[in-house]
Amino acid sequence: MEESAFNALAEDELARIENALEACGADIDIEPKPGGILEIEFDNGSKMIINRHSAAREIWVAARSGGFHFRHEQGRWANTRGGDELWAMLAALVSDQAGEAVSLVRPD
Repeated sequence: MEESAFNALAEDELARIENALEACGADIDIEPKPGGILEIEFDNGSKMIINRHSAAREIWVAARSGGFHFRHEQGRWANTRGGDELWAMLAALVSDQAGEAVSLVRPD
């Protein structure tokens, strides 16, 4: 995939993630940063970073429980280790870090 196509695809997904996080009801602050970065701060002071990594053509998530890389394959963002879907993992990671059940719905 060309870098420009990847960047457009990743930016769209990051915008969806930002919107879903804002609507999820958890006590979190979301701050978009230049270069395709979302910084999420939780009420407990912990942070999560979600960003696009153009060179690897991946979306990266840095959470309290570890780092995860997602590659766009067959119409979905899949974890490069195990194949888990980005949105399911994000819901679990945000729930864990927020200390409450969080549901994230991917808008189309």
